[in-house]
Amino acid sequence: MKAVITVVGKDTVGILARVAGECANYNVNVLEVSQTILQDMFCMMMIVDIDKVNIPFAQFTDKMAEMGNSIGMSIRAMHEDIFNSMHRI
Repeated sequence: MKAVITVVGKDTVGILARVAGECANYNVNVLEVSQTILQDMFCMMMIVDIDKVNIPFAQFTDKMAEMGNSIGMSIRAMHEDIFNSMHRI
């Protein structure tokens, strides 16, 4: 199973490292990353493999959101099926 993680906020050093490190803490493997900086705003989307996540996925999404709050960013994790359903026309 896969999930989508989005990260948006003011650009600072180490955002990718922090998010990837938090994923590693829960055995979530980063498969793909796309990121850009628009003026001073950092925007990133990650596709991650959650087959071996070591906590319930809902708890993982909460942990990612908490980390985002602690660093002044918006971080959201969403199961791939939900993401695809939301973006289907």
